[in-house]
Amino acid sequence: MVNINQFINEYVTKRSQSMFLADIEANRKVLTTKIQGKTVLVVGGAGSIGSSFIRAILPFKPASLVVVDINENALAELTRDLRSTKGMYVPEAYITYPMDFAAPVFEKMFRARGGFDIVANFSAHKHVRSEKDIFSVEALIQNNVLHAKKLLDLLTEFPPEEYFCVSTDKAANPVNIMGASKRIMEDVIFSYSDHFPVKTARFANVAFSNGSLPAGFIARMEKLQPLSAPSDVTRYFVSPEESGQICMLACMLGNNREIFFPKLREAQVMSFDDIARKLLESHGYEVLECGSDAEAIDRAEDLKKGSKQYPVHFSKSDTSGEKPYEEFYTDSETWTGDRMQALGVITGKEIPDKARVKKMYEKLEASFEGTPTKEEVIAIMKEYLPNFEHIETGKSLDSKM
Repeated sequence: MVNINQFINEYVTKRSQSMFLADIEANRKVLTTKIQGKTVLVVGGAGSIGSSFIRAILPFKPASLVVVDINENALAELTRDLRSTKGMYVPEAYITYPMDFAAPVFEKMFRARGGFDIVANFSAHKHVRSEKDIFSVEALIQNNVLHAKKLLDLLTEFPPEEYFCVSTDKAANPVNIMGASKRIMEDVIFSYSDHFPVKTARFANVAFSNGSLPAGFIARMEKLQPLSAPSDVTRYFVSPEESGQICMLACMLGNNREIFFPKLREAQVMSFDDIARKLLESHGYEVLECGSDAEAIDRAEDLKKGSKQYPVHFSKSDTSGEKPYEEFYTDSETWTGDRMQALGVITGKEIPDKARVKKMYEKLEASFEGTPTKEEVIAIMKEYLPNFEHIETGKSLDSKM
């Protein structure tokens, strides 16, 4: 069996250790002061990035840790993993809650605890495939925007010392609803920055994160099913460990209304089909390129007979909202690369026009009282984000392997 973390280091990020270790060491005293003895709430903490954030902050010994996630099984696995890791500090006051952070029971728990010193929200619809139809679009916007605001309203009752909410590189010049929702989310959280410090981070794909295409490669290989990937889409990648470290550094060291991003070079981009090739080769397979999904499925039957030729179907991307490249900031944003060795920081963000944010929020809420069309929702988002150029092809990733 291939060690996935080792594979990521060697073939995907091409780094033998985290690119953020120097920044963590340079700021260890400050991080200790800001985390040690503090109460911490992590929403969406059982996911790939949320759980990595938890592993990043625990060595700095918070007084308590509350983890909220709707995935009960993932919470159980998170706890088992933390308890089974040699040298991992887990505070005595550690508890997981399988609940929706927008539900009344979450508000009861939050108020009963009198709030938290540090709050980090990782609950998000993160996939471009989440815009299949109006129902999936509503669920995405509810989670990424409307429920995020509901949490912020609750936090004003017990303002935290630090608040962090993860964004995405796709928020810069968005071409899909997910990216636009996260760009709007940035303005929503910044509109509360006069109540408590608010920070966020845009970053690249997390290699082999839950639900990602590379993680799907492993699942397909376990079942001897063919692999499929776009041949014309390149992405920057960070390791799961690095994803949590980015968020910790942004949350604890960022100033109010700052956006952090990894300083990655263009030479560090990878395509999904290249990752698939490397993964198959590392498992001793020869890549067998097929001309269609159907052909690849047929040829996969030979794997059950011991064939070492692994069928794949690599094709050009033709689905809605797929951005062929990544960017972390726009031409209108000011950033500095002087503060940290491996992180850039977008600075100078003002408190957004609260009346305009409120109007947009109310339009989205009102539209979802009925069943709007996807185009009507895009129009509301585009009215708020004039540079939102949605790519619509009429095809979803759910139509592919």
